[in-house]
Amino acid sequence: MRNRWWVTTAFAAAMLTVAACGSSSKGSSGGSAGSQSSPSVSASAASASAAVKSTKIGGATVLTNAKGFTLYWFAPDTSTTSNCNGSCAQYWPPVKGPVTGASGLTGTFGTIKRSDGSIQATYNGHPLYTYVADTAPGQAKGNGQNSSGGLWHEVTASGSAAPAPSSSSSSSGGGYGY
Repeated sequence: MRNRWWVTTAFAAAMLTVAACGSSSKGSSGGSAGSQSSPSVSASAASASAAVKSTKIGGATVLTNAKGFTLYWFAPDTSTTSNCNGSCAQYWPPVKGPVTGASGLTGTFGTIKRSDGSIQATYNGHPLYTYVADTAPGQAKGNGQNSSGGLWHEVTASGSAAPAPSSSSSSSGGGYGY
């Protein structure tokens, strides 16, 4: 009986350790992201609310989550499929759907089903993401980034791509390009 207690206790401890490691993920990453190391990020960068609003960043009126973090779209995506899974989704967390837009936004909000079965928000047919290098509201470090197999763009209120930052003021994006 004593051995059974030890095995049960060891199993429970192992499961708690696995659960604790898994909870450091945003919960919205696709594919096999749980087995890869995730970047250190403030939890505030992830979209924590279902409300989307617009704000002016760098001269463009772009969409942000309720906390003011810029929303992005990925050029290789389609209106029905996200092509950002696994480690890509750790750097570019998908916005969980459905979402609602603030008054004045004239685009169409929708959802798609990701490869991991989760629901992702879309705007004018573009799956929505945040970017881990945006560590404060009003930043748009991901705009114009070429990483994870394609270009990333801020989502403008009109739904078109925001102009990429000029090369004289651009940065490496925090070293997340791969």
